[in-house]
Amino acid sequence: MSGLGDFLLLRRHLYRSSAGEISRYQEEQVLSLLTYAREHAPFYRRLYEGREVRTLQDFRQLPGISKQIMMENFDELNTCGLNLAEVMKYAVEKEKNRDYLGYFRDAYVVGLSSGTSGNKGIYVTPKEMTRRLPFVFLARSGIPLRMLPFRILFLLRVFSQGFADINAPFVHLKYLGTMTPIPEILEALKKGQINILMAPPSLIRLLLPHRKEIGASLKLIVTYAEVLEEEEKERFEKAFGTKVIEIYQASEGQIGSACRCGRLHINEDLVYVELYDDAGYPVTKPDVASSRMVVTNLVNRAQPLIRYEMNDLVMLGEPCPCGSSFRTIRKVLGRHDDVLWLRDGNGRLQHVFPDLVSRWIITASDNVREFQVRQTGEDKLYLTADLSLDGEEARATAREALYRRLNEEMARFNLHPDIEIRFETICLPADMGKYRRFIQEPGGSAHEI
Repeated sequence: MSGLGDFLLLRRHLYRSSAGEISRYQEEQVLSLLTYAREHAPFYRRLYEGREVRTLQDFRQLPGISKQIMMENFDELNTCGLNLAEVMKYAVEKEKNRDYLGYFRDAYVVGLSSGTSGNKGIYVTPKEMTRRLPFVFLARSGIPLRMLPFRILFLLRVFSQGFADINAPFVHLKYLGTMTPIPEILEALKKGQINILMAPPSLIRLLLPHRKEIGASLKLIVTYAEVLEEEEKERFEKAFGTKVIEIYQASEGQIGSACRCGRLHINEDLVYVELYDDAGYPVTKPDVASSRMVVTNLVNRAQPLIRYEMNDLVMLGEPCPCGSSFRTIRKVLGRHDDVLWLRDGNGRLQHVFPDLVSRWIITASDNVREFQVRQTGEDKLYLTADLSLDGEEARATAREALYRRLNEEMARFNLHPDIEIRFETICLPADMGKYRRFIQEPGGSAHEI
């Protein structure tokens, strides 16, 4: 399908398809995906052996998978003949060299994620899919087309080929890392006459004291990667005098996007999302917190994610005034990690975002299963790591690798904190929304927003 065809189809699904039409489309896509996966992925052929699936109800009875299962069976789960060791080596080397552009084998974008669990996950997207991203972005960004051309400043931990492929004649995207000093961000906003700012809520918070310095060209703020509380959304809108919307992008797929009213909707034609309560019954009503979220990516057949158990949870909202039959998301129930503030060699406090430190940790050692970081002073960090392999030799190897990686990366920003590493078992709570991997204890930093 052409890019324009993608745009028209996605817009029609969002605003014109009835609930019944959406359900029939999902069933059609799910059955097609199952057929493909059984034919091309030995893992799914074994997993679903002897199971007949004719309806969505049948589909919901299939066994699910987790990140651990996916990674353990990667070689036989992907449909492209990719080898996990080779792909992982490529992803980790890219991470360590801070070289995030390019395609694996000139055919796939490779994503490396820790998500809400500390162990690494590898996610593969075919090049032909990423090349269609500008039109998907236009259809599902919630950004009014009257704002074209979009001049976007994307504040992200790292850029990637997938985001680079969004650039098009009508979408001009400039990237800056989240560790970029605030004055440089302000300069980029003015110089580029940016009309759309995309950043995590925690970074938007850092820009609040500088709202008067930001040019009038800014018309929209799009947040991602972290929970955006309704109160904070209103605070941002009032402070910057612009609309604030949210997108819900995960390694597993583009789960939620904003509509023309600014409400977050599940992308029902891109992912099939199942929500369940504690008793295992489907959650269909608004304002009811789910306890399980199971996602099937309907569009990526290179690495089929079928009935994939997410650690994130969502709460459904009321029907939207935009008229779409896509379910709305009132709230994403994710972690609320603290931003770290460390004093650099020049005596200035420097923000350090949790997702960046997460990448340093998970790429330092394959043995780190879960971790937690506590800041107790302007130059003091405690890292607790749960290792998948125990023993003195394993601990010594992991300790050396973690020290080396963290100190090298911190030094790039003229940061030299005292880091203490200890190893112990970390038991994750049943409600992942209450788990915090990065904690700044009272008195841990003099910085206040």
